[in-house]
Amino acid sequence: MKPPPRLGPDATIGILGGGQLGRMLALAAAKLGLKCHIMSPDPASPAFDVVHRTTVADYTDTEALDRFANDVDVVTYEFENIPAETAVFLSARKAVLPNPEVLAITQDRLSEKDFITGLGIGVAPYANVETRADLRGAIEKIGRPSVIKTRRFGYDGKGQMMLRGDAPLSDADLNLIWEDLGGQPCVLEGFVTFRCEMSVVAARNAAGQIECFDVTENEHQNHILKVSRVPARISPEAHAEAIEIARKIADAFHYVGVFAVELFLVEDGGRERVLVNEIAPRVHNSGHWTQDGATVSQFEQHIRAIAGWPLGKPLRHGPTEMINLLGSEVEDYARYLAEPGASVHLYGKGAVREGRKMGHVNRVLPQKS
Repeated sequence: MKPPPRLGPDATIGILGGGQLGRMLALAAAKLGLKCHIMSPDPASPAFDVVHRTTVADYTDTEALDRFANDVDVVTYEFENIPAETAVFLSARKAVLPNPEVLAITQDRLSEKDFITGLGIGVAPYANVETRADLRGAIEKIGRPSVIKTRRFGYDGKGQMMLRGDAPLSDADLNLIWEDLGGQPCVLEGFVTFRCEMSVVAARNAAGQIECFDVTENEHQNHILKVSRVPARISPEAHAEAIEIARKIADAFHYVGVFAVELFLVEDGGRERVLVNEIAPRVHNSGHWTQDGATVSQFEQHIRAIAGWPLGKPLRHGPTEMINLLGSEVEDYARYLAEPGASVHLYGKGAVREGRKMGHVNRVLPQKS
């Protein structure tokens, strides 16, 4: 693993992934005078529209990866499902940030949960399901309702299934569940009755400086984030606990860059308790509000961190709300453009599909007197 460099203002950052997160990272880098080279297998990647250097190739194409590495000063990624061999190949040539070891842990839900619990941080009860034969024992241990999730490559509700009811499950029922999830190793999680879903977006640089954005309260629609609000409507004690969890994870990983911790706020014995749902080792949808609602955005913070620069102090401008524009909702962009206090961010995607993230709107609201 190459050590992280301290970049000059004319350096080139390599970004694996050409979606909207890569696009917004590149725009933040341009503000700081840094160039970006985007690599993605999709020639219609929206991030390609905002950079001059692009590589269209599969992430396992070693010749393309070698050319890409030779053209950049540091490598980062916009999504966590980069093949492990890709990160290893690149890390022998240039610094890859966050560290590929972080990627390996967070790509596997079981290793991620083991890592979190090893830090003394609470999660929902869980059990490993390696084979079809493990499933019955896991259900007996965790109970129902529970959620079974593939250990790898799940996002926005994909690769998971809710298990309800209390009637005994037949072998045929278990076979159907296993087959629906592709016969992959899974983790079974106890269903958590939560008061709200939250997240903390945080940044850490190689010098150990950590800056956390305010705790964000999130609402989902069909497993996809729909609305984020800050400040979260939680107690000061829960806010402090959530921030401390993020700081502890950042230091334990020796993390460099921005990440998000997705959290549940639950009531346990008359007191609020914060549990970790999962870690996203990248900029995150629930941090989009920072583009207009804070003194530094999550995207600029990530660029600063991987460039070896000081992080900004994220001060919130006021109560802020982020609304995801999903599918045909993007056609309402003109209404938001005319709304005082609203800022529209469109991703330049061509095909409109149900549930596809096409853009978002940030509203910075007046302070209550």
